[in-house]
Amino acid sequence: MPEGIGTPRQIEPLRSRYAVTAIRHRGRRRAVNTLISGAAAVALALVAAIVTPMANAATQDLTVQAESFAAQSGAQVEPTVDTGGGQAVGYLSGGDWMRYDGVDLGTAGPLTVSARVASAVTGGSGTIELRTGSLTGPILAQFAVTGTGGWQSWVTQTATAATTHPTGAQTVFAVMRATAGSGDFVNINWFSFSGGGTGTPTPSPGWITIDQAKWNAQLAAFRAMPMDPAPANAVRVPEFNALCTYSHSKPDDPIIFPGLPGASHMHSFFGNHSTDANTTTGTLFANTGTSCAPAPADLSAYWIPTVYEHGKAVEPKSVVVYYGSRLTDPTPTVPFPQGFRMIAGNAKLQTPTPAGSVNQFYCAGPGGEIGRSADGNWPLCAPGATLMFQLVFQDCWDGVHLDSLDHKSHVSYTYDGKCGGAFPVAIPSISFVIAYPTSGSADGFTLSSGMASSMHGDVFIAWDNDAQGHRVKNCVVQKAKCNTAGQF
Repeated sequence: MPEGIGTPRQIEPLRSRYAVTAIRHRGRRRAVNTLISGAAAVALALVAAIVTPMANAATQDLTVQAESFAAQSGAQVEPTVDTGGGQAVGYLSGGDWMRYDGVDLGTAGPLTVSARVASAVTGGSGTIELRTGSLTGPILAQFAVTGTGGWQSWVTQTATAATTHPTGAQTVFAVMRATAGSGDFVNINWFSFSGGGTGTPTPSPGWITIDQAKWNAQLAAFRAMPMDPAPANAVRVPEFNALCTYSHSKPDDPIIFPGLPGASHMHSFFGNHSTDANTTTGTLFANTGTSCAPAPADLSAYWIPTVYEHGKAVEPKSVVVYYGSRLTDPTPTVPFPQGFRMIAGNAKLQTPTPAGSVNQFYCAGPGGEIGRSADGNWPLCAPGATLMFQLVFQDCWDGVHLDSLDHKSHVSYTYDGKCGGAFPVAIPSISFVIAYPTSGSADGFTLSSGMASSMHGDVFIAWDNDAQGHRVKNCVVQKAKCNTAGQF
């Protein structure tokens, strides 16, 4: 099993993931397929109805990731090297479109709409139209796109919507209009909406605003905590951990499908034994049974898609949840607030993962990997080795929201060893290191979410404030490796 979050084996996959090559082949236009119809459209509409933006009297900097569409025609999702990372939608030309459900435009009043775009066009150009209700509905805002210097050279364009714009939760279409012969003319990272009337935001599923008074009190207590000096022989790696075993399985997801039991693909849960579709911060603290140590200090819920071998579930034999830091200077790191939640990975990503791919399953132990499955997507481990996966979560936070519409937009990965900009707050870098009791076979495996590339994980924080605070201060801020008990 890997030593800890600071080892080269663990850091290198993350570094590789964001060294995205900006070379793209634009001359060959792919076939355009309109996605999402019939039952699939109904299912995604259900998701949008549940995971809505903040239900505001005034929209406050609502960000909609471009790849979070409910339906599309002509779009392709790809990585981006833009600040904040994640994915973008590319290969967009005239006539292409994306649909976003449940976008809360607030009440009547000034509404500022922004788009994060990149373009390598030198001759032709185009326009992005945001329309409400349908592909031909009223124009909410539009952005004229010209060359920005490259397909990964990102700029933010801003437009003002009319005060007569539709209010409340709306279906918004992004429609591409291009001049003749332009071909692919734009990549889009995200859209944002701010303004839309006056009033006080009211949290709803999706964007959840932190209770500022409670957070200020937690921070004050953390900063007042004395630091226990690390011994001279301490390993200088900023890290503590929760040592977990498998708890239970359910087709539930309290982050994506809150209140809807059975709405998700199957998940393997570790941590709090009570986790189900109806889980809240309150229920996590009310149910003190957990499969993670230290108990009852950590009552958090953690989950991943279930792995299947020949149709039979293979549950983890152990999961180490590392809390560490990838910052050059970990001293600004603060604890997680209660009820914080986030997702790493992409359940919708269904692409091959041949040997050498980043963020893939691997073999640990004597003999290591001795081959690949017939489809090339899974490692075949030696008899003495174990199937493993490491999943690294975002470590910079906006300091405002406990959760966001796509459960990622309130957090970001660090790219330069520090947190700043829209994500100024350094939080512990969580990493799941998962060991499965199997070596695999040529037949490979499947995930409940699909291919190996769809591996993802969820975190719902419920730590005792003192226990987490002391660990963050002694182990992460002081840069000293601690064990599960929080001791050097």
